[in-house]
Amino acid sequence: QVQLVESGGGLVQAGGSLRLSCAASGRSFSRYAVGWFRQAPGKEREFVATISWSDGRTYYADSVKGRFTISRQNAKNTVYLQMNSLKPEDTAIYYCAADSKNGGTWAYDYDYWGQGTQVTVSS
Repeated sequence: QVQLVESGGGLVQAGGSLRLSCAASGRSFSRYAVGWFRQAPGKEREFVATISWSDGRTYYADSVKGRFTISRQNAKNTVYLQMNSLKPEDTAIYYCAADSKNGGTWAYDYDYWGQGTQVTVSS
């Protein structure tokens, strides 16, 4: 069992940066793939980024590639999402999710979810 808690959201102007954190409790978190998803009002939850547990391989949605960076510090049971050059269309609730297998780009690939953190980008 894994519990996830996101933090670091807030209000930022367009062009600014935020770093989200996903802190995990539970055993063997280092062996979980972790993904970040987001959901804007009235829209479906969409994939943002993922990082594998085995080799730290990362994968990004095209909409954030080159602006967002996912990383993990297994010693701290934490995964980060560094978000730079933020745009108003990045406004959403951001969720982290964990999967004991390979993760992926679909929400159903993940077994455990955090409660989300709000990111608002003003123009």
